[in-house]
Amino acid sequence: MNKTIRRASVFCLLMVLALLVRATWVQGYQAKALADDEHNRRNTIAQYAHPLGDIIVAGSPVTGSKGTSGGDLRYKRTYTQGELYAAVTGYSSQAYGATQLEGIYSDVLDGTDDRLKNPADLITGKQATPGNVLTTIDPGVQKAAYEALGDDKGAAVAIDPKTGRILGMVSTPSYDPSAISGTNDGDAWKKLLDDKEKPLVNRALRQPLAPGSTFKLVVAAAALENGLYGSVDEATDSPDPYTLPGTRTILRNENASAPCENATLRTALRYSCNNVFAKVAADLGQDKVKKMADAFGFDTKKLDVPVRAAESVYPTGMDKAQTALTGIGQFEVTATPLQMAMVTAALANGGELAAPHMVSSVTDGDGSPLEETGDGESERVVEERTAEQLRSAMVTVVEEGTGTNAKIAGAEVGGKTGTAQNGVDNSNTPYAWFTSYAKDDSSGKEVAVAVIVEDSGSARSEVSGNGLAAPIAQKMMKAALER
Repeated sequence: MNKTIRRASVFCLLMVLALLVRATWVQGYQAKALADDEHNRRNTIAQYAHPLGDIIVAGSPVTGSKGTSGGDLRYKRTYTQGELYAAVTGYSSQAYGATQLEGIYSDVLDGTDDRLKNPADLITGKQATPGNVLTTIDPGVQKAAYEALGDDKGAAVAIDPKTGRILGMVSTPSYDPSAISGTNDGDAWKKLLDDKEKPLVNRALRQPLAPGSTFKLVVAAAALENGLYGSVDEATDSPDPYTLPGTRTILRNENASAPCENATLRTALRYSCNNVFAKVAADLGQDKVKKMADAFGFDTKKLDVPVRAAESVYPTGMDKAQTALTGIGQFEVTATPLQMAMVTAALANGGELAAPHMVSSVTDGDGSPLEETGDGESERVVEERTAEQLRSAMVTVVEEGTGTNAKIAGAEVGGKTGTAQNGVDNSNTPYAWFTSYAKDDSSGKEVAVAVIVEDSGSARSEVSGNGLAAPIAQKMMKAALER
C-alpha cells in the first residue's frame, strides 16, 4: 500500500474512533446534562406540551392553562386573580422562566418529577400527569391585605403563630403573571422591568428595610431575657433626652411630652420612647442584642418558606453609639415583613417560633401526596414569662398607646408601631411599620401580622405606623379571626 494512502487510512480510522468515543461520551455521560440545559428548546416544548398542574388556595386553583395558536408550545400558563396572588405564585413564562412556587415546583407542575412516574415511565422517559401544589394561604386574609394596601407601595404578611402557616402574603404594586406567560410578551416584560416601583420584587420576602420602632420588641425581649430589667413594669435608667455614648448627638423622642424619662418598658413601648431602647441596647451591648435578634430569625441566610427569603440583618462591629441606634431599629438593622411577623408570632405563641411556611402539601394528579410539608417544628426563642409580659405591653400599645387603629372588638390585640428613617439624613419619605397579633378566646383562632407601607403618597407629616400600617393589619387580623 502506498505510504500516503496508509497514513490517510490511519488518520481516518482515528477520526472515526474519536467520533465514536465522543458519541459514547455524550450519550452515556452528558445526556442528562444536555437534556436539562436551560437552552435546550425541547425542554420548553415538553413543559408546555400539556396543561400544567395547579397551585391551590383553599381547595381552588389560582392557576390554569390554555391552548395557544401556532408555534410549538401548545399551552401557556394562566392565572386567576393574578395580581392578588402574584407574591405567592410567582410567574411561569415560556420566555422568561419561572419564579417562586412556579419555579420551585416546576418539575411537579409540568409532570417531569420522577415521583409522578410509574416504573415504565421511568424507563421510557414518558412525561407523567402533572401534580399540584397546595398552599396554606387563606383567601380572605389575602384579599383583605391586598385591598387594604391598595395603591400604596408596601407589603404584608400574616402567620398562624401556633403552626407557622402563612395565611397571607401580599406585595404592592403587584402585577398579573398572565401578561408575561407567553412568548410574545416582550413589551409587557420590558414595562415591568422599567417600572421604578419594581412590581416584580416580592417586598414581603425579598426586600429587607429598616424596621424602625417595631425592632424595640426584640430589644425589650433581650432586656428581660438577660435580666437587665425584671419586668415590663420596672422603671428603667433612661435619661430624656439621651445623648448617644461617646458623642454629642442627642437622641430625642417623637413625642416631646411623652413620659419617657426612666420609663418602664411598658410605657416605653406605649409611647415608643427612643431614649429608653437606645439606652437598653447600649447597656446590653451588641452581642446580647444580636443573640436575641438571631433567635427570632435575623441573620438567617437560608430561610425557605419554601421561597427563599432575603436575610434580615443585625449588624456587628459597631461602637456603642451605633449599638444604641440599633435599639430603635436604625443604623444598619434591616428586616423583611416576614421577619417582623415572625417576631410577633413567637411572642403570641408563648415564646416559641413555629417555622413559617406557605405550602401544606404537594400531590400527584390524583391528589395522592408526594410530600406533606406539615406544620413546622417550633423553637423556643424567649421564656414564656417574657412572651407573656411583652404581649401585655403590646396590648397597652393598642388599647392606650400608638397603635389604637388596630383594635378589634371582642379580641385581644397587641401591637407595635414603627416609623423608620429612609435616605441620607432621613431625606426621603419614612417607612410606616406595624406588627401585631390578635386572639379570639371564644374560637381559639389567632394570627400575627406585619405590614410596611413604603410610600402611600401621604405628606411626610402624616406618615406613621398607626395612621398607615395599623389599619391594614387590623383588616388582615379581622379576616383571619373570621376564617
